[in-house]
Amino acid sequence: MFIDSHCHLNYPPLKDDVPALRSAMAQAGVDKALVISTTLESFDEVHQLAINHDNFWCTVGVHPDEEGARSPTLDELTSLAARPRVVGIGETGLDYFRLNGRTVADMEWQRERFRTHIRAARACRLPLVIHTREAAEDTLAILREEGEDGSAGSAGGVFHCFTETLDVAKRALDLGFYISISGIVTFKSAQSLREVATWLPLDRLLIETDSPYLAPVPYRGKTNQPAYVAEVGRSIAQLRGLEVAQLAQTTSQNCLRLFSVMAA
Repeated sequence: MFIDSHCHLNYPPLKDDVPALRSAMAQAGVDKALVISTTLESFDEVHQLAINHDNFWCTVGVHPDEEGARSPTLDELTSLAARPRVVGIGETGLDYFRLNGRTVADMEWQRERFRTHIRAARACRLPLVIHTREAAEDTLAILREEGEDGSAGSAGGVFHCFTETLDVAKRALDLGFYISISGIVTFKSAQSLREVATWLPLDRLLIETDSPYLAPVPYRGKTNQPAYVAEVGRSIAQLRGLEVAQLAQTTSQNCLRLFSVMAA
């Protein structure tokens, strides 16, 4: 019924009891989950989860916040992406939230890492999983510079855990990207995100948990898990005046269209 399009099941405490996570998913009607890579050092652990469980898939990439992690080469990303059950490139993008006394100009290492991921996605013909925080203008500009404009040959992908403005959402859609909404949409303070979630074209909408973080109401403050993506779906269905089953079916179809290997 539902698909969690973005979770980190190799993070503690989730990795300590995967059978319980899968049981909770089944009870909540969550059929599949996409486990997201954030470092090369932990990729084998992420990949093994996808290999061991028939309803898990994974990505390969290095998160922009992982400054101490080794930056991948184009060859490394394309080689790892060729492994079974790898369906996307990322999590990648830009994050200027923690400059720690530096300037945006000092973050060139992040921008170069992002470009490497974009080039790998195009070479592999796999979608990108984009993280952007306080860096939307540069994120969109680099995607355009690297040819990600929705035309033939573009990798495309998804802006995950979206918290940007409606204008940024529109420009991301113009480049051919999907938008994924997390449990933040249920938070009292997230009215602007609810407006985005209500406006988004239904055929470009994904839902996610970003677990173990950002548990939705009524689980806020607890460890998030893929089963809770059902609460994200229910919240958006209510906002849009849709039946929950319709929202679940549509967002799952969107996810399988974007990450087509998951539908095989």
